Amino acid sequence: MSETAVSEAGPIDPWLFAKLVCPVTRTPLRWNAVRGALISEAAGLAYPVRDGVPVLLAREAVAIP
Repeated sequence: MSETAVSEAGPIDPWLFAKLVCPVTRTPLRWNAVRGALISEAAGLAYPVRDGVPVLLAREAVAIP
């Protein structure tokens, strides 16, 4: 695994990260290390990642300003 892949995907396997999309908007997600979450810019939501597993449920997401 390259250093670039680690910084872009965080604790998520880069292969999986490349395939993940926001369940609300179907747009790509971005890793935010400060929040420890996957960010959907289009939906304005942050999806948590627990033990390296993305929790892509709208009810678990937190609205971001």
